[in-house]
Amino acid sequence: MNITLKNDQLTVVISTLGAELQSILTAAGTELLWQADPDIWGRHAPLLFPIIGRLRYQQYTLHGKPISISQHGFARDTEFTVERQSEHSVTLSMSDSEATRAVYPFSFRLSITYRLKGASLVKSHTVTNCSEERMPYEIGGHDGFRTTLRAGETMSDYAIAFPGQDVIHPFGMDKDCFLTPEKLDYPLTDGMLPLPPKVFGLDTVVLEKLPCKKVTLLSKKSSYRLTMDFTDFDYLAVWTKPVDFDTNYVCIEPWTTLPECTFVGSELTDKAGIRVLGSGESETHAYTITVEE
Repeated sequence: MNITLKNDQLTVVISTLGAELQSILTAAGTELLWQADPDIWGRHAPLLFPIIGRLRYQQYTLHGKPISISQHGFARDTEFTVERQSEHSVTLSMSDSEATRAVYPFSFRLSITYRLKGASLVKSHTVTNCSEERMPYEIGGHDGFRTTLRAGETMSDYAIAFPGQDVIHPFGMDKDCFLTPEKLDYPLTDGMLPLPPKVFGLDTVVLEKLPCKKVTLLSKKSSYRLTMDFTDFDYLAVWTKPVDFDTNYVCIEPWTTLPECTFVGSELTDKAGIRVLGSGESETHAYTITVEE
């Protein structure tokens, strides 16, 4: 089922499947969200929980016991329940089940709230540990945004601006696209990262400890700006599926935790940035998308 939120500046559509954004439409009628072309990348903005990324051997370990789980976890493919809804906001939730406990042995509640505020969309993720034991978890976004909004534009006409930065230091990657401890140095041009990430020879640009937790996707040929403020997240990824032709989207992904690394073992509690909740505890992580046309 799809849910529509609307104000005088934005109209957004959210699916109850995966609590996933389906559309961000401006008042001028411009679609900003990638429309899930199955021949390129068949998703819009999947929710990553309780893990982020792909695991070596498709397994993690918990207290030394190996557990198999699919890439990015199960939330993106789970039907959520609508808890509250108004013209400008909606809260959707899911809880553990026999199926989730088989791959993530915890009792939990995950609530996702979308709220329109002028030309901004705020997405909040609240995780509650309903188990008696401590619960490690990872959560993140994977939002895909269109990058050829005007006739004649190409991906090279777009860039991501990093306020106040002249250089970024993404993690290196091995041949299997797992992060390595070496940091790379990429000078920015006027504070901007050209697109797509493959121009750097990387599958994904993964960054940590950014001095400003805000980036802007912009067009060099128009006034279009899309700014993501991810204050509650320690890591940021920029990704476009590597293909042999010029595509027209880029994913900007706030993460609480690093994905699989060559320099960290498979124990879930050892993951870089892992969040851990005590019994009955909750945490909320939010990011905001603001649009200018």
